[in-house]
Amino acid sequence: MGTNAGLGAMIRTWRDRLPPSAAALPVGRSRRATGLRREELAELAGVSVDYVVRLEQGRATTPSAQVVASLARALQLSAAERDHLYRLANLVPPADGAVSDHIAPGVQRVLARLGDVAVAVFAADWQLIRWNRAWAALLGDPSTAPRHLRNFARDRFPVDDAPPRLAHWPVHELDAATTDAAVVSDLRRATGRFPRDPRLTRLIDDLRAGNERFAALWAKGTVAAHREDHKTVEHPSVGPIAVDCDVLTDGDSECKIVILSAVAGSEDETKLHLATLTGPPSGTPTSL
Repeated sequence: MGTNAGLGAMIRTWRDRLPPSAAALPVGRSRRATGLRREELAELAGVSVDYVVRLEQGRATTPSAQVVASLARALQLSAAERDHLYRLANLVPPADGAVSDHIAPGVQRVLARLGDVAVAVFAADWQLIRWNRAWAALLGDPSTAPRHLRNFARDRFPVDDAPPRLAHWPVHELDAATTDAAVVSDLRRATGRFPRDPRLTRLIDDLRAGNERFAALWAKGTVAAHREDHKTVEHPSVGPIAVDCDVLTDGDSECKIVILSAVAGSEDETKLHLATLTGPPSGTPTSL
């Protein structure tokens, strides 16, 4: 079996073994497939169904590194399996010491079980790499922004008056200055963990040169992590929603799991639930 045939066969094998429940997908009584359907994998990975078919049949043989990374996340591959997928696609696996966009299978299972809680995953450089339907319903669908601009730090410290990409309507904090300082300190901590990562380096260079607020905070040299916050989302359909923001970090990859939740039994919880049921005003989100 050649390399390209091996690529398609492995994608099919991994797709067949992943139950839809692990990806927070509904399971109907009439369902025959035990694993993911091609349509479901395509939606989770942000590619077309036709492209998944061509990959599995060996007719598409040169997926980009970006597509391979998306497939690895959608299939919930381990780090070793992810690297194997890269090699089957004739690509070099991500090097140690680089910021990783990979989400461990255990973390993905936790995300699937969070249900209606708004949750997203960011890489160590605050690059958004995955979100659920509730997140898109609360803040707007991030998939409308180019992938390379889905970065929380770029939204906090815009360059050349760039508009926010991750929140489609206003979001207020109790103490915005503290949040700004925490994000900058967290990025400095990331440079110690990933000192040679080009994406992280480019991000910091861009923000230091293009945003005075970021440059001033960076010059202070503070090292810390961003852990929690309290926000009010000015939702266009249900009105203002007050939410708590908790940030969890996943081991060596330094991925950040950001959870937005409202106080149990409160009016805000009712509004959050209603917004989730209604969905984002801009359309149905894609979880990447």
